[in-house]
Amino acid sequence: MGNLQATRRWVQGGFFVLFVLAPVFDLFRLDIVQGHFVIFGLDWTLGLDALLAHQITPLQAALNIFLRGFVPVALLVGTVILVSLKYGRLYCGWLCPHFSVVETLNQLMRRAIGKHSVWDGETLPTQDKGAAPIRQHKAWLLVLLPLAAMFAFFWATVLLTYLLPPMEIYANLWHGTLTRNQTLFIGVGMALFFAEFMLARHLFCRFGCAAGLFQSLAWMANRQAMVVSFDRSRARACHDCTNACDNACPMRLKPRTIKRHMFSCTQCASCISACHIAQNGQSLLEWQAGEAALDKADRSTARTRRSRVIPILKVN
Repeated sequence: MGNLQATRRWVQGGFFVLFVLAPVFDLFRLDIVQGHFVIFGLDWTLGLDALLAHQITPLQAALNIFLRGFVPVALLVGTVILVSLKYGRLYCGWLCPHFSVVETLNQLMRRAIGKHSVWDGETLPTQDKGAAPIRQHKAWLLVLLPLAAMFAFFWATVLLTYLLPPMEIYANLWHGTLTRNQTLFIGVGMALFFAEFMLARHLFCRFGCAAGLFQSLAWMANRQAMVVSFDRSRARACHDCTNACDNACPMRLKPRTIKRHMFSCTQCASCISACHIAQNGQSLLEWQAGEAALDKADRSTARTRRSRVIPILKVN
């Protein structure tokens, strides 16, 4: 399980680099100066300018809108739905650059104030069962606050490069020649991101992120989608634990509860890894899909239905 988390971190890091460099290399960005997307170095337009210039017919313009607008969006949305129906918020836990910031600040905040969030009521233990001790000291605030500010500045700047020519933004930053609007965008963006990172990052991930919410809705629609399942037959093993799985969850969920109470689960498997360590390699939590992912009552209903169908098939 340690290898799983190490792999996830590498995947997150790789996607974070891609997120930063995508506009620089024109892999993907919306150029508001030119008024269209740039994808893999190509200007991605709907071809309406050609229609206005009477260079193409209305039928050709409609075909362009369908092929360049509707089809790519349908493919993207369809792919997200299919993945989310089966795996839930996999993007959030394994790729999302925002979530990697959330996890980093969680760890620092736990060291500084003993909690993942300033809004939590109870402090977390300084050592979870089987894990290394965590030295808590308010001096970590001297690391947490500047790092959150740095992340906020970084995010605001990168988002601006998705809208304006990236090399222009970075050159202006380097020489201190940002325009008024560029300075205003980065300044306001930094303030908003800093407030979100420090006070509302979990709330944003749960309910404010459209991509995450969309994945959660698709996942909840499929009762047999992959879920973190708890082996209740061995629940006694939790008695001498420190709730290590709860403490490890970046979204502050209770992994041992039923699926509908884990609406914003990101499938990061941090809880599974923590339980694996706490129980000496015999984790009570694991990923399950299909009938095994159903709640206890739903599994009983499924078995009852099968028992009614099998005799009928035999008679026929």
